[in-house]
Amino acid sequence: MTDAAEFLHVGRQDDARRIAVRRRDGAAPGLMWLGGFKSDMAGIKAVALDRWAAAHRRGCVRFDYSGHGESGGKFTDGTISRWLEESVAVFDAYCDGPQVMVGSSMGGWLALLLAREIKRRGPSFGAASLAALVLIAPAVDFTEALMWKRFPTEVKRELETKGVWARPSQYSEEPYLITARLIEDGRRHLLLGGLIETGCPVRILQGVADPDVPWRHAVELVSRLAQDDVVLSLVKDGDHRLSRPEDIERLIGAVAEFCDGGTPSAP
Repeated sequence: MTDAAEFLHVGRQDDARRIAVRRRDGAAPGLMWLGGFKSDMAGIKAVALDRWAAAHRRGCVRFDYSGHGESGGKFTDGTISRWLEESVAVFDAYCDGPQVMVGSSMGGWLALLLAREIKRRGPSFGAASLAALVLIAPAVDFTEALMWKRFPTEVKRELETKGVWARPSQYSEEPYLITARLIEDGRRHLLLGGLIETGCPVRILQGVADPDVPWRHAVELVSRLAQDDVVLSLVKDGDHRLSRPEDIERLIGAVAEFCDGGTPSAP
């Protein structure tokens, strides 16, 4: 692996975009990182996972969605469908063998959608498979459950008339531009209305003090997961990002559970 990102071309013609990917070669199970809304692969958790993978000779794949980080495209063109297409493309092009998929916030929703796609295609499709899911404050169905249903009437009206709303953010000096297209497209991918079959074990880390994804949202997700091997860990003083040293330690512990305690298997 080098420090420079590789670029994967996804989409065609006017919809084409360059997706920045960093891949670390190593033994299986490898790790695949799916970041959050307006986050990128240079964040604390993503880099910590990559460093752990390097220390334990594991494969690791990180990437930026279009409109994020080093990838091309405009953020306001982004939708769950678009970012899912990119996630599937990166999984197919860069992952080999069983993978522990780690999804943070929106990445948790996309990880579940990707797991559904992997299960739908069956084991004979491609060289990569899914070993486990590790989800951090998973924002499943956030465009509907955590945005649209909570928006006041004036915000809904602005989205319906102007197509975009500038949402103030505690994580950035610049507001996040929320588009009507993002909300409408999200309705095509809602998961909490029925059982969710992942076909693999699931570990969830959730902060009780999370102002963006309430801990009860994670409890509802657990109730929808069809697998028996699901563990939800609530961090009483944990916020949304769960990026403190003690949070990173919990994350690494959850990942290592599926990597033979950190001892690599033969490639």
